[in-house]
Amino acid sequence: MSHISRDATDTLDIHRLRADTPGTQNRNHLNNAGASLMPSPVIEAVTRYVRREGEIGGYEAAAEANAALEATYDSVASLVNCSRDEIAIAENATIAWQRAFYSLSFKPGDRILTASAEFAANYVAFLQVAKRTGATVEVIPNDASGVLDPHALEAMLDDRVRLIAITWIPTNGGLINPAAAVGRIARRNRILYLLDACQAAGQMPIDVAALGCDMLTATGRKFLRAPRGTGFLYIRQSLLETIEPAMIDLYGAHWIAPDRYELRPDARRFETWEKNYSVRLGLRAAVDYALEIGLDKIEQRCRRLSSRLREGLNDTKAVSVHDLGTQFASIISFTVADRPSQDVMTHLTNKGINVSVSPPSSTLIDAFTRRLPPVVRASPHYYNTEAEIDSFLEAIADISA
Repeated sequence: MSHISRDATDTLDIHRLRADTPGTQNRNHLNNAGASLMPSPVIEAVTRYVRREGEIGGYEAAAEANAALEATYDSVASLVNCSRDEIAIAENATIAWQRAFYSLSFKPGDRILTASAEFAANYVAFLQVAKRTGATVEVIPNDASGVLDPHALEAMLDDRVRLIAITWIPTNGGLINPAAAVGRIARRNRILYLLDACQAAGQMPIDVAALGCDMLTATGRKFLRAPRGTGFLYIRQSLLETIEPAMIDLYGAHWIAPDRYELRPDARRFETWEKNYSVRLGLRAAVDYALEIGLDKIEQRCRRLSSRLREGLNDTKAVSVHDLGTQFASIISFTVADRPSQDVMTHLTNKGINVSVSPPSSTLIDAFTRRLPPVVRASPHYYNTEAEIDSFLEAIADISA
């Protein structure tokens, strides 16, 4: 049962939500773009199942919890507005993304179009497939604010474009790429569209129908507040009918004759038989928790807190904010003059404040273009308080003085 009262969902009762979050007693956690603090219902779902495995056995616990495990697909489908048969659960977002991307076929001359702030894990996969097949990887230009330019994308299109694959909210830089505008262009031109929604899931509403993507991947550990080792893949039913995973096992396909197999009809053809059931239940609990609060409310509070933090940094001596765009996600990237970012992170850690450092290699094209050093990344979430933002700003003022 959720710990959120009706009043809390109506008014976003921060006191109640923080009471649900044990980690807030220990740290000022501003590293939600890395891994959020889990709420109690998530922790309880995981630990309760692990205890049950210890009591009656792994296979037996899975059979006993089958209805709850199956409901994970319903919860994730509700999160992104699709059918449960279009969802595959994965060990993490990278595996989900790889299972989608490596199931596609490319030939010499095929073009893969991507964003300038694309995440390294995705980009090296593009390069590997290009090396193997003779396809090319091309970066879509940005507009004057640093956001992917849909008009520039449309001008790049021809009959050789095989895939548009972008990250909706990059790992740093604060920008929000126009994912739905890209989707409209992809649909109009009948081009496959793969969307990395790792930093969007749990921070804002997701509607795959409105986004127009054929495939979408996300992690559980970031703004969704699920355990590490969780992720999911959405794949549109019409594409599912024509695509085969790069690798299959006895769960994704049925061996129906000595020389024949038959793929599952749903997205679970992209899964394997063995899985961590406890964190799947944690993922379900995290998704249900976010849905009960309301993604619109979560997005609004994230924007308020991140705006307060960003504005405070902009007003702080010797601090440079390296964010792009005109509308910002709850991820703020900055440096302090004459202070290595790792030292800034250590200073904050010593004060009980969690942030992370994002190296240039994580978004190499963007970092090379803007000559970015390693940047400190602060990422508040809805359960953070204004007082925590102010404490963070005071700690930055101390080190930048």
